[in-house]
Amino acid sequence: MAHITAEPVALPVIPVRELLPWAILGGLLMMLAIYFVGSEQGATSLISGMYVHEFVHDGRHLLGFPCH
Repeated sequence: MAHITAEPVALPVIPVRELLPWAILGGLLMMLAIYFVGSEQGATSLISGMYVHEFVHDGRHLLGFPCH
């Protein structure tokens, strides 16, 4: 009878120094997305008109932001 043995597989280790810039970039992009979904209208508007508001309108309701 043949015996099957499995050797342990080493998991790759990702250094924090290499991961940190990507985590910061992802966090900044998420904050920018939350700004556009949550408050891009009215007095704090960066883009004139209601184009951004209408584009993210359903997302505003899904996340609980009031808009009307």
